Amino acid sequence: MPRFFVPGFPLHVIQRGNDRTPIFGGPDDLSFFRACVEEATSKHGVALHAYVFMTNHIHLLVTPGTAGSLPKTMQGIGRVYVQYFNSRNHRTGTLWEGRYKATIVDDERYLLTCMRYIELNPVRAGMVACPAEYRWSSHRANAWASVDSLIRPHPVYCQLGESVETRQAAYRQLFRSPIAKDEMDIIRDATQNAWALGSAAFREKIAGLSRRGERLPLGRPPKGRRN
Repeated sequence: MPRFFVPGFPLHVIQRGNDRTPIFGGPDDLSFFRACVEEATSKHGVALHAYVFMTNHIHLLVTPGTAGSLPKTMQGIGRVYVQYFNSRNHRTGTLWEGRYKATIVDDERYLLTCMRYIELNPVRAGMVACPAEYRWSSHRANAWASVDSLIRPHPVYCQLGESVETRQAAYRQLFRSPIAKDEMDIIRDATQNAWALGSAAFREKIAGLSRRGERLPLGRPPKGRRN
């Protein structure tokens, strides 16, 4: 299906390594990839709100400025980084597992949950005990005032407090409670299948603006229905 684009709405993007093999060999690769992301998002008008670079995949939470902003960004990142990675590792061929996936996010309900989901990836993977210990994510910037030139705070995040300090304290407080299992399942299902991430009303709204935002119900669709 075509990827979502609705002006002003964020997207949760995931890109995996081919056959889930590593896409980073060490800190030098991660640093180069980070520079690619910064250059491409700045050039093509994509606001990046949260991210994590894992061993064999990446997550980005972004708001594209135009319908072409995200595709151009991902193409730019891929073209430069894959050439670098292949040359460095004396390899040829693709690095990515097909197309990147992009899930539109209900910023009123799921944006902060999606940010937590992204930044908790290294904890779930057993790489660190807490998200602040992982260098290659947005958590230090969003929660602990670490300078990160990649990050553009989303308005929903900014509503957590009137000052930087109060926003970050409120954001840290969110990490004191685990993400509920049903919310985790919803995020994973939406991400895996590129559905809209939000309430039934949000999915219906998105379907009216873009394309179908959820799987069809079992059974024959009502007469005259088009998807």
